Amino acid sequence: MPNTAKRFVSRLTHNTLALVLAGGRGSRLGVLTDWRTKPAVPFGGKFRIVDFTLSNCLNSGIRRICVLTQYKSHALIQHLLRGWGGLSAEQGEFIDIIPAQQWLDDESWYLGTADAVFQCLDIIEGYKPEYVLILAGDHIYAMDYGETLAAHVDSNADFTIACNLVPKDEAGQFGVMQVDETDRLIDFAEKPDDPKTLPGEPDSALVSMGIYVFSFDYLREQLHRDAADTSSSHDFGKDLIPFALAHGDHLQTHPFRTSATGGANYWRDVGTIDAYYEANLEVLSATPPIDIYDQNWPIRTYQPQLPAARFVGAGKRCRVEDTMVSGGCIINKSDLDRSLLYSNVKVGEGCDLQGVLALPGCEIGAGCRLKHVILDNGCIVPDGTVIGGDSRIDRQRFHITERGVVVVNRNMLGQDAGYLPTFATDG
Repeated sequence: MPNTAKRFVSRLTHNTLALVLAGGRGSRLGVLTDWRTKPAVPFGGKFRIVDFTLSNCLNSGIRRICVLTQYKSHALIQHLLRGWGGLSAEQGEFIDIIPAQQWLDDESWYLGTADAVFQCLDIIEGYKPEYVLILAGDHIYAMDYGETLAAHVDSNADFTIACNLVPKDEAGQFGVMQVDETDRLIDFAEKPDDPKTLPGEPDSALVSMGIYVFSFDYLREQLHRDAADTSSSHDFGKDLIPFALAHGDHLQTHPFRTSATGGANYWRDVGTIDAYYEANLEVLSATPPIDIYDQNWPIRTYQPQLPAARFVGAGKRCRVEDTMVSGGCIINKSDLDRSLLYSNVKVGEGCDLQGVLALPGCEIGAGCRLKHVILDNGCIVPDGTVIGGDSRIDRQRFHITERGVVVVNRNMLGQDAGYLPTFATDG
């Protein structure tokens, strides 16, 4: 029986096309998305955010993938070309990059998530998929999509939505759902001011993860109908789900109960700087909620050929606690506490770094004291700089989040601003 089940899921994944929506502005990430789209933002020391969704696809056996891009996409496209080109075309495997084409008569950018898929419908039809898996490219999690596909087929649904439990005070950022005893969707509200909680669980709400499974014929029919509706905003959450629910279509939910890495149902929408900062620091925990070291569910990425990290100095030791240091880094007799240094970061002598995310290519001068700071890639911090000690002073030069994280980019330091090619920093 187990072998039969595996063959069943394998057939489903083989006949599935994954669409990764990676074209959003990501404006809530502020200066971190000034020169790159949100899925291209570095995460976890060596990855990009999009790597988690793409790795889930490959680990789930889904090897026909289209990535839909739009705003500030150069860094993302460059990363995909450098790190995700190893699939076998002879076996029908691919990761295709589909920039916004403005193929419609009004030459508009994507108006919503459903419109993005609709504008690419002719490309999708050319692949002749039986099922279409629609994914966001900006979440951190490990999930076996094969289970969701199997649940979709087993329930004979028109449309299946992966869902997760979140605290009620966070649920207003998502589509909030109510289900019956068979997990069939019976009520949906997109980003409500007062989210409905689950029966018997007043502190938790069931929300959409932005992961959708469609039988392709149904998806095509609904996209054409929605495109002709001039009152629609052409979004899955705002329009297609409510319409399908109101017209009695079979919308099934699939609960995300266990991470593919064996832990709890870890899923993070790193849509704000505070959420992004905290999710990075979670990787440094003694027992991290997502295991990026799990060889049974590897997170793939582009990895430049860099020398190993090096700690230098004589007569005084570096003190390193709960810290991750990536390839190409050089640290000179400094204290690092609960910090994460991405590729090619240089730290001068006598620095004290506490809760610092230093994105690729940063150089931190001697004697700097940084606390609760994000340095965007390529920042050169002068000797003796203090950031994170006095919010009143920091606010005059830098951006400070609601939770007190100080965000610094090159422009704020008086350095050349603008897009920095990834070959210059590998970030």
